[in-house]
Amino acid sequence: MEQAPEHFKMIIPKPTAESTQNEISKYLTFPGLASYVAGIWIINLNYWGCNQYITQRALGADLQTARTGILFAGLLKLMMPLIVMLPGIAAYVLYKGGHLPQLIGGKDGAYSAILTFLPTGLKGLSVAALTAAIVASLAGKVNSISTIFTLDIYAKYFKKGTEEKNLVLVGRSTVFIGMILAVLFTWNDLLGIGGEGGFTFIQKYTGFISPGVFAMFILGMFWKRTTGSAAIAGVLAGFLFSVFFNEMAPSLLGNDTFLYTAYPNGKGGFEIPFHICMGLSFFFTMAIMIVMSLAGPKVNPKAFELDKSMFKVSPSTLALIVITLLIIAALYVKFW
Repeated sequence: MEQAPEHFKMIIPKPTAESTQNEISKYLTFPGLASYVAGIWIINLNYWGCNQYITQRALGADLQTARTGILFAGLLKLMMPLIVMLPGIAAYVLYKGGHLPQLIGGKDGAYSAILTFLPTGLKGLSVAALTAAIVASLAGKVNSISTIFTLDIYAKYFKKGTEEKNLVLVGRSTVFIGMILAVLFTWNDLLGIGGEGGFTFIQKYTGFISPGVFAMFILGMFWKRTTGSAAIAGVLAGFLFSVFFNEMAPSLLGNDTFLYTAYPNGKGGFEIPFHICMGLSFFFTMAIMIVMSLAGPKVNPKAFELDKSMFKVSPSTLALIVITLLIIAALYVKFW
């Protein structure tokens, strides 16, 4: 905190005329308070609440166990700055002091570089832990790919009533094809992940679909008037709005409007921070879905029946919620 205090700020200030391109690039990735108004809550609620890879764990348990597990995972998630970010900041400070000369070629080797400070046994343990985490995450994702394609697409639309043995074969084939496509797209960094950073790349491009998907889920869950046509339109509109704001809006509407401000991206063009793009896409998608649903019946006969008793929580659950919120508030007070 003494040698790199700027890396401990959770809110990035808005760029000025004197800002460097590096400062502008940071703001494009995380546009200060605007991130919380626009994009971050959409990313989080969509990922943790609408992602089959995540929710299938909770759906396999009873309500109280699922709640407790989710809240405990939330407390563990608050340790991520210590586990993930602090070693990166330490690598930066060490590099500035000339202790990591192997990083001259780039920052991507920071993790492996700081592992050299560990004794031999802990080096192996760290590599084993990293490998286990990658394999476990990959296994969960390929299982989701297989399940969604096999049961929700193949068994419903291509071959209804097919035998279970055939479904297993289709699921395995889906995983194999998915892995081959993943290798082809990441070979020689065809998607440009290395230039933006893996985490930023994932957040940005899942943001093309998350506004529409989240809008569909939240209206479908909590508004009985939502229609199926509005849901389909929402998913499509969310993607199209995301493409428009991320790729086309600065050139068509200008760099500074009442909706957004675009900044130079260092590549000869201008970009809107992708968190802002998500917020705008979500807002316009919700508007379209609401208008379409208002044209339908007052109560959709296929509406989701929400049991209001589910929102009553036990004292222990409430205590976990309060503790989590207090820790988050303390972090923002300290590192604003």
